[in-house]
Amino acid sequence: MSTHQVPTLVRHSVVVEAPIAKAFKVFTEDFGSFKPREHNILAVPIADTVFEPRVGGHIYDRGVDGSECRWARVLAYEPPNRLLLSWDISPQWQIETDPDKTSEWEVNFTAETDSRTRVEIVHRNLERHGEGWEGVRDSVGSDQGWPLYLRRFHDLFSHQAT
Repeated sequence: MSTHQVPTLVRHSVVVEAPIAKAFKVFTEDFGSFKPREHNILAVPIADTVFEPRVGGHIYDRGVDGSECRWARVLAYEPPNRLLLSWDISPQWQIETDPDKTSEWEVNFTAETDSRTRVEIVHRNLERHGEGWEGVRDSVGSDQGWPLYLRRFHDLFSHQAT
């Protein structure tokens, strides 16, 4: 008898024309410049997205009215190689406050040359979200999920000198 394993992770990567330290810096310091503003669970439009660069920090969206949506916790911050963050959004696209019901996404930066870096996002443990977790997997793995973030991140390097 064979069993079919349902994938519980999503993996996407992009190569940018930048040294590893710069790729890491742009990813963390300019996260709000490539995170899609339409990815919003606030009741108002997003004014900005903040990435707090430390273990225990958050990624959060700040609304035009000052309201905040803290949707990720920084679990590991290891410049210039690695980030590990929680995904604190439930299958109902609401903030999940129970850490046992959150998935995590790891971002690895790998120097391919002195001026080229591979950036890979692995979103794993999606089954922790419980019922409906497959919808989270399908959304973050879709063309409008992590691939969109990575395309926009890549485009930042197409418009500036490295």
